[in-house]
Amino acid sequence: MFNEDQDYLNNDTFLNNQTISRLIKIIHQNPNDVVKIFSLLKLCKAISIFEILDFSTKKKIIKDLSSIKKMELLNNLSVDDRISFLENLPKDILKDLIKYLNKEEKCKILVSLGYPQNSIGCLMIPYYIAIQKTWSVQEVLDYIRKEVKNSDVIEIVYIVDEKGKLIDDIKIREFLLVDPNTKVYDLINGQYTEILNITDTEKEATKIFTMSNRISLPVIDDQNFLLGIVTIDDILWVLNENYREDFQKIGGMEALNQSYLNVPLYKLIRKRAGWLILLFIGEMLTTTVMQKFSSVIEKAVVLALFIPLVVSSGGNSGSQAASLIIQAMALGEVKIKDWWIVMRREIICGFFLGSILGLTGFIRVIVWHKIHLFNYGTHWILVGFTVFLSLIGVVLWGTLSGSMLPFIIKKLRGDPASSSAPFVATLVDVVGLMIYFSISYFLLNGTLL
Repeated sequence: MFNEDQDYLNNDTFLNNQTISRLIKIIHQNPNDVVKIFSLLKLCKAISIFEILDFSTKKKIIKDLSSIKKMELLNNLSVDDRISFLENLPKDILKDLIKYLNKEEKCKILVSLGYPQNSIGCLMIPYYIAIQKTWSVQEVLDYIRKEVKNSDVIEIVYIVDEKGKLIDDIKIREFLLVDPNTKVYDLINGQYTEILNITDTEKEATKIFTMSNRISLPVIDDQNFLLGIVTIDDILWVLNENYREDFQKIGGMEALNQSYLNVPLYKLIRKRAGWLILLFIGEMLTTTVMQKFSSVIEKAVVLALFIPLVVSSGGNSGSQAASLIIQAMALGEVKIKDWWIVMRREIICGFFLGSILGLTGFIRVIVWHKIHLFNYGTHWILVGFTVFLSLIGVVLWGTLSGSMLPFIIKKLRGDPASSSAPFVATLVDVVGLMIYFSISYFLLNGTLL
């Protein structure tokens, strides 16, 4: 038994040295001091005990703990224990507690509570400043002074009816510029248009934010009940995560979903190996093509000199086109229905870009041959024309394939970012070699070949 004179409830060292079962007994013997006991416990012990306690005791602890302790406890509970606790809470308490979760944990909980993955519900802050339209401006200001300590976002005040349905929203500055006795309904104009639905995707929310010039937007359900708000900093966080993920995919690897230095080495290798193996198998096709045209290379070795030049130009142009279209799709500038417009533009771009590079290559052959830096043989002019026409064909193919692959992948419900630059380059390498050797055979047949 404990010494009756010992104030063990205020002794954190004493409490943290007790076993879990002993602490449970102390809590049961002192139900009125459970919050005080919890505030003195180390996080690991607090979590272990919280998971064992009955629901009513958990509810009391969470309600009266300090904000810092509350945040630590909620974020470090296991997902299952956290969900089983939160899903039994009344909605008003649940909305208040979710704000203590970090972004990652909040998303897990909201998805588990029924919000769709990647929906705006996963970013929603369930806390906002809502008032009745019958209030006076003075009542609104008094309410804001009382509630502002619970919210970091007070740019907008939301007007709701008795049931909690959204009527309008008003910027807080409007209340500062009128007589304190003015009624809220005199300020309502009903012209608010920027709202988010709980099922809207993060991409749809991003588009609305870009057009609204607001730091926060209300989130409603299908019956127009106000559920919470989404802030611009959450949208910027989503954009940053999507940018990092797409950038990694474009580079030809799986998304890491965490900081480079925090990724375990084995995971880093695994994320990169899959794509590299796939790309390596694709590049093996270039060997097959070169074996097919080995007789052409044997008769005209000079053609081998221009293989890197021609093939890399096609890969570069394809990577350019793919990157432009992927970015345009991500920003909503290009839809699947626009594929024909994009194709026409890229055919024209590919032809002129290929002509510019082809002319540069042709001039290079002439200059190098004329100043005797290299002897391209008696048919050097035909070699120059081969390089010229091949670059037009390969660059044209590169821009066309690079621009169309994102459309094809998106049509198949894939991620356009997956049509990465290395993937496009591999495809262009194989077909580019076929184009190069086919043009070479056509122009040089009967002379060098």
